[in-house]
Parts: sequence; C-alpha cells; structure tokens
Amino acid sequence: MRRLAAWVYDLLVVISLLMVTGFIYFGLTVLTLKLGWVSLGTHEDTAALLSASRWYQLCLLAVGLFFYCWFWRTSGQTIGMRAWRLRVQNTDGSRLRLAQCIIRAACALLGLSNLWLVFNPRTKLALQDKIADCEMIVMSKELNKQLLDKKPAPGV
Repeated sequence: MRRLAAWVYDLLVVISLLMVTGFIYFGLTVLTLKLGWVSLGTHEDTAALLSASRWYQLCLLAVGLFFYCWFWRTSGQTIGMRAWRLRVQNTDGSRLRLAQCIIRAACALLGLSNLWLVFNPRTKLALQDKIADCEMIVMSKELNKQLLDKKPAPGV
C-alpha cells in the first residue's frame, strides 16, 4: 500500500513536470513555426504536430526518467517515497548505480512489475527490484528524518 501511495504522490509531481516541459516545447515549436524553420506539413495545427513528434515523446520520457533516476541515485527516495518512508537501495544499504536506476525505471514503465509482489509476497521485491538487483525498505521515522536533514555527498 505504501508503494502505491508513494507512486501517486510522485505521479502528481511528474505530471506537473511534464506539463511544464510540454508548455516549453509547445512555445519553442510555435516560435520555430513563426520563424519558418518548421512547417506544419500535413498536420492540422501545432498540437497535432506535437502529438506526432517522436522528439516530443522522447523529451517527455526523458523528463520522467530523469526525475526517478535523479532521486533514486542521489538519496534513494523520490518525493513520494520520502512521505511514506520508503527507500530504494542495494542490499548492502548503498545507493543505486545509474544503470540500476535506468533498469528499474524501464521495468516499472511497463506498469505490471508491482504485480510480482502479489505472487511473491515473501520476498517483498517488485519485479523492477529483482531485475535491477536492489530492494525497497520501509525506514523508521527517526532514520527517515535523519536522511532528510542530511545533504547528499557532492558529485553524486
């Protein structure tokens, strides 16, 4: 239940980031159309052009990927995970490597990876945790507060 609640919190943040990204991308697209650098081609309007743009879709995907990888890599917790005292880490307690973050995000993107918990409740590992070779833990209130008050190490 904590995972779902944290996911909902994070979803709200990611949606807002995607909206800002979309606004900026839309503005840049309108600017390039006005300057004549790009044409609508067969598209009816700017929104249709954006909907068909693979670059726009990749940009949105990159923003979401960056959000999760940044938080998992730097602190092991996204905003929602902090609220619910969850932390993703290696089994030795260390932070995830960038490759693990990308693998974990790619597996979670499929959307069904948390169903693994239903079929394997003893392990308490979602499919993305198993594939990325990491774990999600529930922290005590004291440890969570201590980690929130601590600044991440430089260069991480």
